[in-house]
Amino acid sequence: MSSPEPFQIPLGITLRDDARFENFLSQGNELLCNTLGQASRGEGEQFLFLWGNRDSGCSHLLQAVCHASDSAGRTAVYLPLDEVLDMGPEVLDGMEHLDLVCLDNLHLIAGNKVWEEGLFHFFNRIRAENNRLLVSADRAPRQLGVNLPDLASRLSWGMVFQVHNLDDDGKVKALQMRANGRGFEITEEVARFLLHRASRSMADLFDLLDQLDSASLSAKRKVTIPFVKQVLNL
Repeated sequence: MSSPEPFQIPLGITLRDDARFENFLSQGNELLCNTLGQASRGEGEQFLFLWGNRDSGCSHLLQAVCHASDSAGRTAVYLPLDEVLDMGPEVLDGMEHLDLVCLDNLHLIAGNKVWEEGLFHFFNRIRAENNRLLVSADRAPRQLGVNLPDLASRLSWGMVFQVHNLDDDGKVKALQMRANGRGFEITEEVARFLLHRASRSMADLFDLLDQLDSASLSAKRKVTIPFVKQVLNL
């Protein structure tokens, strides 16, 4: 039996430490989160396709699966295609031997002949190894605009999930949960103030929360609406 091909994770590709299931509000995505939890343990479907807009949390979830896989003693890698596109599909060589491979921003390879063919062959290799492939994109498989028919067909195998955005109540809960995870509290009133006076993007709101956390530690003050106005110049 031949030994697995060596592979190297590209420099600079690391998991965010806070991208975990524990700090992802699963509201509206409960089945998806359960299915991803199974994948991290080597259970369930061999191929999963996630799609949603930038604010939906696809990247967070793919990284969370990798963290959970690591905790379960399984090998996993997270590859954001926007960061490795210039390296070509050779970056995937040998990764089929891992228990789990997560490819983020798959829509970026649509129409790229070299990448489409490379991903098609990788899909076949990882399937032959009976390991798991999870991908995410900003649109559903049939809307990707992939030119290679065989790859387009394979992307519809397995389960396809749309990652649903949180409503306003969900965003408030997510902000409070993230704050608690960082060791401080914000009231529902403060969370709603942020939501209506700042960006409505969760990524931007979490960045603001980090900024408020640092400012409150420096000033030794609670995060109140007057404090938020002062720090963020609102």
